[in-house]
This record gives sequence, structure tokens and C-alpha cells, in this order.
Amino acid sequence: MAIKIPALGSIYMESCRRHDVAPRTEFLSALFKADVKKSRHELCVLEILLDHVKDVDFHPLLEVTTRIGDSEIEAVDVLNESSCALNGEYALVLIRSIDQKLRIVDLQDLSFGKDFLRDVSQRGLQCQVLNLRSSHFRKLNLVGEFLRLHTLNLDYSTMLSSFREDCFSSMPNLMCLSMCETRISNLWTTIAALSKLPSLVELRFQNWICCNDVGSSGSSGGDDQTGPSQPSNASHLEMPPISLNLLIDLDVMTEQAIRNLLPFSMNQNFQNANEDSSDDSEVDFSIHLENDQLDSSHSAPPGWNREINLPSETTSAALSNQNGEESSEGAISGHVADVSFKYISEHAPPICFEQHYREFMIASIPQLRVLDNLPIRNIDREIANLTFFEHFERLPYRRSDKENVVSILQKREIRAIPSSFRTQKQMPMDPVGKSQHSYARSLCAAKMGSSAWPYMHSLSISGNDLGDENGSFRPRQFEYHPTNSSLMVFGTLDGEVVVVNHEKQKIVSYIPSFGTMNSVLGLCWLKHFPSRLIAGSDNGSLKLYDIQHFPSTSNGLRTASSVTFDEFDQLTSVHVNSTDELFLASGYSKNVALYDINSGRRLQVFTDMHQEHINVVKFSNRSPSIFATSSFDQDIKMWDLRQKPIRPCYTATSSKGNVMVCFSPDDHYLLASAVDNEVKQLLAADGSLHLDFQIPATGRSQNYTRSYYLNGKDYIISGSCDEHVVRVCCAQTGRRLRDISLEGKASGSSMFVQSLRGDPFRPFNMSILAAYTRPSSKSEIVKVNLLASSECNKESSSGGSSFPFNSMGG
Repeated sequence: MAIKIPALGSIYMESCRRHDVAPRTEFLSALFKADVKKSRHELCVLEILLDHVKDVDFHPLLEVTTRIGDSEIEAVDVLNESSCALNGEYALVLIRSIDQKLRIVDLQDLSFGKDFLRDVSQRGLQCQVLNLRSSHFRKLNLVGEFLRLHTLNLDYSTMLSSFREDCFSSMPNLMCLSMCETRISNLWTTIAALSKLPSLVELRFQNWICCNDVGSSGSSGGDDQTGPSQPSNASHLEMPPISLNLLIDLDVMTEQAIRNLLPFSMNQNFQNANEDSSDDSEVDFSIHLENDQLDSSHSAPPGWNREINLPSETTSAALSNQNGEESSEGAISGHVADVSFKYISEHAPPICFEQHYREFMIASIPQLRVLDNLPIRNIDREIANLTFFEHFERLPYRRSDKENVVSILQKREIRAIPSSFRTQKQMPMDPVGKSQHSYARSLCAAKMGSSAWPYMHSLSISGNDLGDENGSFRPRQFEYHPTNSSLMVFGTLDGEVVVVNHEKQKIVSYIPSFGTMNSVLGLCWLKHFPSRLIAGSDNGSLKLYDIQHFPSTSNGLRTASSVTFDEFDQLTSVHVNSTDELFLASGYSKNVALYDINSGRRLQVFTDMHQEHINVVKFSNRSPSIFATSSFDQDIKMWDLRQKPIRPCYTATSSKGNVMVCFSPDDHYLLASAVDNEVKQLLAADGSLHLDFQIPATGRSQNYTRSYYLNGKDYIISGSCDEHVVRVCCAQTGRRLRDISLEGKASGSSMFVQSLRGDPFRPFNMSILAAYTRPSSKSEIVKVNLLASSECNKESSSGGSSFPFNSMGG
């Protein structure tokens, strides 16, 4: 027989007496309220308020909570509205002792500490609604079992920036998720995490508040105007799981049909929105619609804070694309029929400012019904799918479906078997067949499709290898070796040149700085003499090093022999031609110097080639006399040494100052990068525009952008010094394949992309030179493998430290 609620009160009082603890009047009051609900045949809910609960109160409360499963109480809500003195471990024991009758958990994690959050994340909870607003997660890793959870609120978790790979893996029934006022920014990892939620139908990263022309809210009732401006208690989340059928049939339901399907507690909101307004101080996932806001053709989904009655033919896509315009302040305005309206976004994290954010989310989560308080219609989904196809790639090389790596390898092996030896089952499925090149691309697509979190680790090279216990390098420039896949050279802010085996993370050769301190900004390997390289510093120093001819040093490392060239003041760039006979130097001037490598002489200085300084100069990969210059005068110019470059072959103009230019590996294209993400691909033959990658600008005049080719000329990678993201785009279509986000080790640490290069030997591998914004922090070279999962970070023993992450030059 079920334990009566008054009996629970007696158990509590007796336990308080035995433990010599004064009974808490709040708990006794909560028991009384639950008994009153039982007598009225309402849902018998016990609210346990943890505010002001102390450790001495633990044991009496535990004796009651362990018996709730055998009592008349039907559901328990555990709330924490302010600071709490209760030990976090005690709080978890109390919450877990309630077990299957646990309904709502609304906690302030600051009250219980990091161990509390870690335990909840790893072990899970049995509640239906979990409210962890203002939590202090950095990387969300909810991997424990949350099998009954249908609503999760993480609003105002201002430190939350990303998800770990296994996050949300045990939440099969989660339907509603809110993450307003967080730092979430990466579309790809976010979608990969959310894809583990098969029941997700409502998602919110921001609130669209609809106002009329005079600036007042369009809501006729006026009962729910607070929005999420300030955190409230958990009562607004008191709702049973939303029926999926309800969400599916919303477009054709009448008001009466909705009322018939709604559970009792939600139906009450339709009948009397003002009955208990104190419990609804934040618009979240509960329904508050006035009768005059409902019509048979446009019923609002649960969770949409609908402010005005828009005509049924108006969609969220139409608001932004047809009838209105979006401003930089995050507002959308427009005019529908005789109604003027304005939507204002509140509490939006960085992800909401990503180009085509809404379309990306809708196209990537097919079951989603509501996004950011706005409903998703069929027309919205159609537009989203078209927009996604136009601007994004799900998988590289236009692969549309994820394939299994084993299956691809099997197909390749079967095709390699001579036809006379094949069994009937081994005959190829396609009559034409695939080339080995095609199989390699399919393997890339399959591997990349398996995880949105690439394998990233910092290149762990320090002065300890030189016997300097306190030494650490400060990289400023780096280059992969053109013919040896294991070698890389980097120059430092202190004038050192270091050749490393980046696969084994060992120093191969070390060239110390001589004379005054300087930064190495220009590096270039010779192609036909693989042990030689040119290094140039900002003090004008230019040297040719040969790491093969060296005297032995006491520590066994190689010290390179060198040839010194005439200085080029304020140097920023050097580059060697395809025959290793000549190299060019440019810098903070309008001039370019030509040097003869064999003789060590400066042959000529070409003056006034641009109106502003020439940041980067590049020879073509195949023509020894053709080179291109990029300048902050907004021009890219092509030159031919055979014509004694007095005038360029042609000039291509950007809208902003050019940071750099480079040739595609086959010399068919030029990749030009101007300030603030203006990245364009030009035809090398005449400089005409081939492709504008349309990377969104930040509006910052010193956001210097650098871009290079990846996988030959198939893709490009682009990063900027005021942003922590590297973008991977298709070089043929311009569509975005992936964004790679850099995150620092320390809380709140910011970093930026200083330089980057694609690995010339490994598909979808690259290295990024990244640095913290703090001057005292060192920069690091971060290796990225898009074909391997971040799980490799946990398994690899040679990956160095987990990646964290000043100023011109390439």
C-alpha cells in the first residue's frame, strides 16, 4: 500500500528528532501542498527547494526521498533558485534517491562545484526536465544516461563554446533544447552533436522578439513579456513530454484540436494564461497563446513566443528573404499585407551570425519543427535544402551519401582482381567502374563523414631538445618541405630557423639567431636541392642554408652552413622560382628585389611596382620567369621577367588591401586574399574572376586573411588573424565543406590564425600557426587531420600537448 503524504511528514519529523536537526518549514510546506493537490485530484507534485538547505539537513531529507517511490507522490521537482550551502555530493545523493519519480531538476551549478557537474555529465539523471542555466561548462560532454529527459535548458551558460564528440549520445527522448547566450559557434560540430538526438523537434539558440512599428511588443496578452532577459525559476518548465504527433500535424490543426491533444497542465495555459503568471517569467518551451492569436491555418508550435498574428502564407524564410531586410543589429523588418512588423534577436551566440545559419540547421535536422521560436514550414525546408546545396558540401568531392570505409576497400579489391578470376558475387556493380583516384576520393569522403571533430594536436618541439631546460620556441612562419613528407621548417620571432621531422616531432637542424633580435618572416625550400632553403628576417637579413653540409655539434644536431645575400629592408616575403636559379624578396616598400642563387648576387631591384607596400611575392610553380605580387594598394599584378617588368601582364583589383597571393599547383589559378575575408580565385591567364568564395566579413580593418590550396587544387583553406576559425572550401564551386575552430586551453582564452598551410602529401591535412591574443602567450603550430577523429587525441602517444592556440607576412 502506498505511503500517505502525512506519513512522509511524520517520517521526516522523527528523523529530524533523531539527528537533532530543526525541521525545515519549507519542506513541510511542500508536503502540505502536495497533499492538497492529491485531494483535488490534481497531479501530485512535491517541490523540494534546496535554497538554504545545509549539510545537517541531509539525512532527514534522504530518509523521505528514498521512500517517495512507494508513496502517493506522483512526481518530484528539485529546485535551486539561489545560492545553496548543501554539499554537491549530498545534493546528488538526494536527487538520485528519488529515481523514477524525478521530474524537474533546476539547479545553479555554482552552488555545487565542478565535481557536481562532472558527475551529472558522466552518470546522467532520471529527470524529464533539466535546467542548468548559467552553468560553467566549456565543452559540453553529457554522456551519462538521460533516458527520460525531454527538455534541456542551458541558457546563459556563457562559457559553453563547443561539444565533445559523445555528447547527447544517451538522450533518445530529448525533444526541446535551449542554448541561448552561449558561445557556440561551429555549425558542423554542433550539427554532429545534435544528430545524436533522434527526437529533437524544438531547438533554440536565440529569441526572435516581434515588435510593431511603435516599438511595443506585438503580443496582445501582455502576460509574458519578460523573455529570457533574466533567469527565472524552473516552474515554467513544468510540462509533460510534448506529443510528436502534435508537432507533425500543427499546420492543419484547429484550436480545439490542439486543446484536445494537449495534456491537462498545458491545456490550462490556453484557458487562462494569467492564472499563475508568477510561474511563467521566462518564455521557454511552454505554450502561452491568446485565443485571438490562433487560427485553423496557422497554429503555433509549442515553444514559439508568437508576438503577432502573421498571415499563413508568410514564412520565416520569406521574412528575411522577400518581405524584409536584416540589419547588422540582428533585426528583421518588413511589411505583410497591412501589418508592419519587426523581429529582434535576443541572446544570440556566435553561431547565429554564421552565414545561412537558419537554412543550415533546418536542412541538417530533418525532424526539427521549431527553431529559435519560429516554426519550420514545408516551404522553409525546401528553401533551406536549396540554400544548403548552393553554399555547403556535406561530404568532399560531391559525395552525397556516407559510405563505409570497409565497403569502399572491398570494391577496390574486387575491381583489382582480373575478371577471369572473379566469382559472380565479385562482379562490379557499376559497368564503367571507378579509377583508383576515385576510390581515394571516396575514402576521403567516408573518413571525413565519420566525424566532425578533426584530430588536432600542437607540434611539440621545444628547446629542451637542445639542452635548454627553459627554452621554448616562438614560431612566426613555417613551410612544409616540397619533396620530403616528414620535414618542416619554421622561423621564430627570435630569429631562429628550426628544421623538424614533424611526424616524429624531433629537431633535425637548428640555426640560432645571430646579432640583433629579429623575426623570420620569409621561408622557402629549394625544389631540386632538398637540403637548401632561403630564410629572410624583418631586419632585412637574407641567407641560404644547407642543412646537409654541416659540422657536428656537441648535442648531435645539425647546424647548417649558409650563404649571405644583400639585405632587403623590412622584408616580409621570399620565394624561389621553379628551377632554383632565382628568388624574389618583397616587404614594407613598393619594390621587389631579384637575387641569383648560384652567384649570391642581387641582380636587380624593381621599383614602384605598386602604390603601397608589397606584402607577398610568388613565383609560379612551373614557369621560372612568371611571378605575382599582392599589395595593400588593392591590386594583384602578374609579371614576366622576360619582359623586364616595367609594366605588369595584367592587374586584378580587390576592394580592400591584399594580404597575399599564391598559384594553384598547376598554375591555372591565382588565389588572392584581401583584408577581412575577401578571398577570390582568378584565372592565371588573364586575371579574370573565376570564383568569389563569399566568406563573411567581420567589419574589422586589420583582420588580415591568408588562404592556401589543399589537396592539390581541389580545396582551399582560409583563416584570418582576428578569428579563431579556419574555413575549408571547394576550389571549384566555392561551397563550404567544414569550419575548424581553434580553442585555447584556459578559460576565456582567445586565439587567432596567424598563418596556415595545406600538407602537400596528405589529403585534408594541414598545419595552422595560431597564437593567443595575450602578448605573453606563445604561438604554436597546430597539426590538423580532417580524416581522423578527435578521439585520436586520447589514443595517440605522439600527439604532443592538446592544441591551444603577432603583423604581416604570408
